[in-house]
Amino acid sequence: MRDFISSAHAHSLRSAGLDSFDALWRLELTAVDAPNAVKGGWSSVYRLDIGDAGYYLKRQSNYLSRSWRHPFGEPTFAAEFRNIRRYQQKQLPTLDVAFFAQLRAQGEVNAVLLTRALDGWRDLSSLLDRWSALAEASRNAVLASCGKLARQLHGAGEVHGCFYPKHIFLREHRGAYEACLIDLEKTRLLLGRRDRLRDLEALVRRAELWREEELRCLLASYLDENADSRAIEDWLKSIRARHHYKAAKA
Repeated sequence: MRDFISSAHAHSLRSAGLDSFDALWRLELTAVDAPNAVKGGWSSVYRLDIGDAGYYLKRQSNYLSRSWRHPFGEPTFAAEFRNIRRYQQKQLPTLDVAFFAQLRAQGEVNAVLLTRALDGWRDLSSLLDRWSALAEASRNAVLASCGKLARQLHGAGEVHGCFYPKHIFLREHRGAYEACLIDLEKTRLLLGRRDRLRDLEALVRRAELWREEELRCLLASYLDENADSRAIEDWLKSIRARHHYKAAKA
């Protein structure tokens, strides 16, 4: 895979001398959290500011995922980059990639992925932490935005695979919210209702404080139906059944 540099960010990166794999790999930065480690490999994330623009730089070495297409493994960032680009082509709201490259050298497989920071956005988890303090109109707006995001996602033939509150980012504007998705490493093409149910149940299970009327609001937006429709009742039953199944396996 050739190096990728976004035309929207190329000038800023070149002006800062950060338009190459080597420059981004050697840049001295402090990680935002502890690195992820696997046998013989690692992956880490850093904050990078260039002028007035904020970015997150991901670097990894021998941190591989395997599939039938890549039986010997490829950097997980390569899969994430590919999926972000696919989402963008389908006009699904997600991260803005500025740069991606990978390099094989001296028995190591290294990769860098640079994305624009979601400054001004908040992940759903942080909103859930103060859920009871939000006005009812704000809670309903968040639920409607999450339901619309899931509808867009599945309507485009994609299943996220980790449709969790920490991967859904929201930005408020005049009482409404827009939403986007991050962490696309496990996303794949949607195969049917079961995949749709997996995404929705995963979200509901982790946002465990939502009451039934709030779940109806979420599903009304997802299905583009009235909150008292029979379709919503059917989906609620399916979500509960999968929730009980997951709990029994735990």
